[in-house]
Amino acid sequence: MEKLNKKELRDNYKNRTVTGGIYCIKCNGNGQEWLRSTRDIIGNKNRFEFFVSTDSCPEPGMLKEWKLYGGKSFQLIILEEMKKTDKQTEAEFAEDMALLLEMWIEKQNNPNL
Repeated sequence: MEKLNKKELRDNYKNRTVTGGIYCIKCNGNGQEWLRSTRDIIGNKNRFEFFVSTDSCPEPGMLKEWKLYGGKSFQLIILEEMKKTDKQTEAEFAEDMALLLEMWIEKQNNPNL
């Protein structure tokens, strides 16, 4: 494979498709779920898999269940993905993710919507 110089690597990073989304971390031991939003769904999925592989709890709010059931009983489920458009700023994209999370939380609290 041909080595890329720093400028090419930087340009490739800047021009990548950014995908955010809503995901749920579920404890299969007791069925508890945590809804989250992110501006980088792939990065969060990779981070979660690292936490599971090292049996390290990703969030303090999950620690009790993590210790009780172990990391292998947790799974990350992607509920919805959204691609950042060229016209969106990072702040606008973050705002869209927060709004999408609110909609999912409302949907979870009222499944008849």
